[in-house]
Amino acid sequence: MTEGDGGETGADEGATSDADELTYADAGVDIDASEAATAALIGAVGEGEGDYAGLLDIGDRYLALATDGVGTKLLVAEALEDYSTVGIDCIAMNVNDLVAAGVRPVAFVDYLAVDEPDERFAEQVGEGLARGAELADMELVGGETAVMPDVIKGLDLAGTCAGLAAKEAVFDGEARPGDALVGWESSGIHSNGLTLAREAATRDHAYTDPCPFEGYETVGEALLEPTRIYTDLLDPMREHGVRGAAHVTGGGWTNLTRLGANRYVVDDAFDPQPVFEFVQSEGDVSDEEMHRTFNMGTGFVAAVDPDAAKSLADESGGRVIGRVEEGDSEGDEGSVAIRGLDL
Repeated sequence: MTEGDGGETGADEGATSDADELTYADAGVDIDASEAATAALIGAVGEGEGDYAGLLDIGDRYLALATDGVGTKLLVAEALEDYSTVGIDCIAMNVNDLVAAGVRPVAFVDYLAVDEPDERFAEQVGEGLARGAELADMELVGGETAVMPDVIKGLDLAGTCAGLAAKEAVFDGEARPGDALVGWESSGIHSNGLTLAREAATRDHAYTDPCPFEGYETVGEALLEPTRIYTDLLDPMREHGVRGAAHVTGGGWTNLTRLGANRYVVDDAFDPQPVFEFVQSEGDVSDEEMHRTFNMGTGFVAAVDPDAAKSLADESGGRVIGRVEEGDSEGDEGSVAIRGLDL
């Protein structure tokens, strides 16, 4: 893991307010640099078909593949010595990308790398993976455990998910001006932005400190709330003719621009859970940085014809949160307007 160790020392009392304001880059993750590195990798190996998932044409269907990991959320699990939910996160981060492409997940393989074998945490990780696969309604078909003390400090957990979809079932991925946006609530921070969340939360607290808001015993437990799995949205989204969907993960609300160079106006998003207010206040994080990093209470969004939006929302536990408008200018890569912010 390369996102930093999230040391738990507090900020200097004499620091200025500007110095106290925390950003994702300050915490150790520069999104622009990460995107540039990703572009370089894609340029070297060539870009395949698909966005959230790679699509392989196998005749009358697509085979889809997605791969992702849990990230520095594992450091919170390590601090609490509780790995029972990180397997759910590993499943969710992969499965939700397939769902955003309109693909049903069918099988998953995991990769667990450790500095030394430990039956206790391996069992907990396995329990989480099994629970995640059950929630996603798919099969665990294998995996790999690697012991690499010269490479890994602690552990890393990732996986690859395979899915299948008829060609006509895959979303085209392009929203149109005039479309409505339907959103579904997140369960909390999910598994992105944890480097920033950890840095903010541990300025004046330890992970084992009592949680200052209801629902959790400790600060760490609130950060470990497992990622929601959205597989149950596939059928209703297909039935209502969804054009494209966005899994609101790394990059926060800017993920909506992956649906095309439009302006996405969000005027009724779900309220952020208390954990977001805690992270923002503890880290003095700006509203813009919060929305560029976290899901802020809404974990999944779909673009659909406005005539079908309310029915889709009512049947699936979501709600109409906004609309798609024409992009601001030619060559614009798209923008998001939410809670008075322009992202």
